[in-house]
Amino acid sequence: MLTNPPNLLTGARILAVPAMVAAFWLPGGFGKLVTCAIFTIAAVTDYFDGYLARSWSMQSPFGRMLDPIADKLLVGAAILMLVHFDRAPILPALVILCREILVSGLREFLAEAQVGLPVSRLAKWKTAVQMVAIGFLIAGSAAPWWLYAEHVGYYGLWFAAGLTCVTGFDYLLVGLRHSTGPRAQAESAGTRAAAVPVASPARTVRGP
Repeated sequence: MLTNPPNLLTGARILAVPAMVAAFWLPGGFGKLVTCAIFTIAAVTDYFDGYLARSWSMQSPFGRMLDPIADKLLVGAAILMLVHFDRAPILPALVILCREILVSGLREFLAEAQVGLPVSRLAKWKTAVQMVAIGFLIAGSAAPWWLYAEHVGYYGLWFAAGLTCVTGFDYLLVGLRHSTGPRAQAESAGTRAAAVPVASPARTVRGP
């Protein structure tokens, strides 16, 4: 399970995070290009690990657990470093990070209720836009001038933040339906009923 190709790619994405963070301190345009290359390669593995798992029938609970963790580590670390070096606007970065925390909490809650939280098509587009925007922001001024990397990354991150709000709200509605719906209320009532102690019937004492 730990050594099948999809899980190895996911693990490599996690291992790339500290390397990417360290590369942010490399000087000049060379450092930006190295950091962008590490991030891009790691981001591409996000597509291939899922593709290989589906194509080769290697999907596993471990892979389903590890994949979103790797994504959040990569995106969170990249955004924090960009904000730290004043190369990304803080507001959309904050929106994206808060949404990731929200979705993680919802997944944990729904897992206890044995309810899955499938990734929507819009969420996949959000991830793609987000990855491209972060890549352009990392490259920055080191990219060819005709790419307008800083502008594309700046507005792309704002666009990704907008999609983040929409998809985060959709996921929140799913969580609310399962936490306040009839099934949740029935489970809550059953829990309360089980917690009420049952009084033993009073015995009638007969005199001699």
